[in-house]
Amino acid sequence: MTAAVDVRARLVDRLEASGVLTPGWRQAFLDVGRHEFLPDVFWASTGDGYERCDRARSPERWLELAYSDVAIVTQWDDGTSSGQQREPTSSVSMPTMVASMLRDLDVHEGHKVWEGGTGPGWNAGLLARRQGAHNVVTVELDAVVAAQAAANFRALDIAPTAVVGDAAHGYLPGAPYDRGILTCSVRHVPPALIGQIRRHGVLVLPFAPLFGGGAVARLTVTGTTVTGTTATGPFTGSSAFMRMRQQRYQAPPVDDYLPGDWPGDAVREYTTLNPLNVVDDWLASFVVGLAVPDLYYRRSNNGGSGMTTLWLFDTGVTSWATVDFVDGASRFEVRQSGSRRMWSEVEDTVRWWTAAGRPGFERFGLTLEGGEHRAWLHQPANPLPSPRGQD
Repeated sequence: MTAAVDVRARLVDRLEASGVLTPGWRQAFLDVGRHEFLPDVFWASTGDGYERCDRARSPERWLELAYSDVAIVTQWDDGTSSGQQREPTSSVSMPTMVASMLRDLDVHEGHKVWEGGTGPGWNAGLLARRQGAHNVVTVELDAVVAAQAAANFRALDIAPTAVVGDAAHGYLPGAPYDRGILTCSVRHVPPALIGQIRRHGVLVLPFAPLFGGGAVARLTVTGTTVTGTTATGPFTGSSAFMRMRQQRYQAPPVDDYLPGDWPGDAVREYTTLNPLNVVDDWLASFVVGLAVPDLYYRRSNNGGSGMTTLWLFDTGVTSWATVDFVDGASRFEVRQSGSRRMWSEVEDTVRWWTAAGRPGFERFGLTLEGGEHRAWLHQPANPLPSPRGQD
């Protein structure tokens, strides 16, 4: 047994023992090696940052990381990086995340599957092995990444329909699909994605509100109305994926909110809610993002003063707020300006969530109808309440 086959089998055993790899996927994971889709140089997200690994220099470590339960970055800054990497823009996801999303997809024999975000191609390769390549369509926006995936497919004699295009538009020539899966996060689901899934079909995708946090949504298409296709379903667990390129938010300059010197006409108040306990908690920030989808924040450290300022803004450029965190303080200074009270909306949401028992990711869900999103708790008939200041 070769080293690659051995470490692959051990990974598959671990995934199966953890419960994320369902029996129907075992053979595909054994047959389609993760290392076959990785470049000679990659960056593994090990928890202490990114470890650069060069196959030529460290072949054993390279193979070890290839079959470790870590995400592996294969491209930075949309391919424009010249040694100063800032943002990962293409990767191979953690094996546990890949397996759990494929479990959520719940494919059956003969199902036709659409994938958005080919990346290096491992996920599409697994799907092609399980479903047959003729039943798999995968779409990748980046032509260079798509070419790398195509070369990987050829090397393994796997031939899904691989398209260079915008995953936000789905792929209409192959529609309708029984299943769809997205491998980048979105803050609003493009209507084309659910519109190309059959009724009772399933779309699995990472959903990440603008404010922060993220979770995998499993949406079932329920029908069609005059306003478009409808779908609903729960979140199945937390996730952290790169944002779909078309949905990266470019914030306006602060001067658009605050012409002149701070604090302008802002009202000074105080809060006992620690702002860092909100933004540094993946679940808390996710819940706030679901309830206030047009809210985003920036953080600034004020030199050596030991104070951190959280700036909050709405995408409509109508309102802003600041909250000053000082270590050891029991209350924190707040400034709010505009037609809405952005920090008050955060407080309202956290207060409601706490009163509900701080439910986890799996207790929330999402309904799509007419291009609109409605988040809910426990069941679709129980939408999240709107904080003060929202219509």
